[in-house]
Amino acid sequence: MKKRVSSKVKRRLCLLSGVLVVVISIFVGAIFQDWVQIVQNKTLLVDLNKEYNTLLSEEESLNSEVTKLHDMDYVARYAREKYMYSLPNEIIIKIPNSTK
Repeated sequence: MKKRVSSKVKRRLCLLSGVLVVVISIFVGAIFQDWVQIVQNKTLLVDLNKEYNTLLSEEESLNSEVTKLHDMDYVARYAREKYMYSLPNEIIIKIPNSTK
């Protein structure tokens, strides 16, 4: 006993199937966009963590330099070496670096 499906029911099923396909494709598209954004955010997070660690080490180095610059003996030695300042009656002789 085979029942025949009326054309109204066929049309309704076809319309509902089409709507269901559209809704599912919209959800899949939204999920895909979110997934792409998550992947981009993860790579950005890795890059920012590397930059953060670099900046932390640079800050540590600069804080060390600031601490050293509070010592007047270090400042005097630094000025002599870097800018070739001298004490009265002192002669500066610069020896070039020899690489062998």
